[in-house]
Amino acid sequence: MSETGATPTTPVDIGSRAEPPFARLPEPATLFRQRAQRFAVLAQTHELAPYLHFMAGLTEAQHRTQESGLPAPQAPGEAERARAAQHAMPPIDCGNFAEDPALAATFDRLFDLARQIDMPGEAAEALGKVRRMESAERVAMANATFANRMDPTRIAEQVFLAAGMQIHATRLAATLDAKALTPVGQGVCPACGGPPVASLVVGWQGAHGSRFVSCALCATLWHEVRVKCVCCGATEGIRYQEIENGPGADLVRAECCPTCNRYVKIMLQHKDGALDPVADDVATLGLDLLLRDGDMRRGAVDPFLLGY
Repeated sequence: MSETGATPTTPVDIGSRAEPPFARLPEPATLFRQRAQRFAVLAQTHELAPYLHFMAGLTEAQHRTQESGLPAPQAPGEAERARAAQHAMPPIDCGNFAEDPALAATFDRLFDLARQIDMPGEAAEALGKVRRMESAERVAMANATFANRMDPTRIAEQVFLAAGMQIHATRLAATLDAKALTPVGQGVCPACGGPPVASLVVGWQGAHGSRFVSCALCATLWHEVRVKCVCCGATEGIRYQEIENGPGADLVRAECCPTCNRYVKIMLQHKDGALDPVADDVATLGLDLLLRDGDMRRGAVDPFLLGY
């Protein structure tokens, strides 16, 4: 594993000055299918191929769930959005998810489709449990996952529940006005209050070389300056670590903060547009395994890497 100091800012081409927006909303119609395709590509040459193939199946099921005529989610109204903005709170209140019939329908449809995935017996048993689970327990376990609270005996169940919650939150986030979103706290999604999964240095026109943090729950991206801890906001002593010649080499690094002793991966998407914050986080598990032997701990939440 190699270590470097602060990564220099990528120069912007003359005539394409970067003026990034604060937030970019997810596109549910394409997000999960593109993620499934990324998982499938990564699985072709990866030592974690069986798990990556399973994740390709689950994320494809997330995509197909939306094609089944789900009821529209209960999006926040104008008054709720105005109140959230006034108090610097995210407009999506995850505490209300349990009351939305669309989430129950999403869980049911996803779990039905997931039965078609080739999976080990333990995962199939967990899928059976979540299909029989009461709605309140489903929501409580999914919320615990994104709060980075796991039950070591029920990790497989939490994976399925988190996948359903992601669909619902992403559909809700897509109803918002990106221009109305404002910061609500360091390392907190401005749309739903969810945690980061990774950050991306993007190659978008008008934002080339800018860094955006991706929400683990609703997939909203929000702008954050480079060489700054996503978790605590510190800028001193930031260092970067990567695995030489390993999966994601030169494209995925751990941004390590000595102030809070946490790290969040940063992915150089402007060098490879196929990089996905969730899929490539899972595929670079080796970097997490090396870092956890030191004094650093993950500052990101990935429901598909529970326990690491």
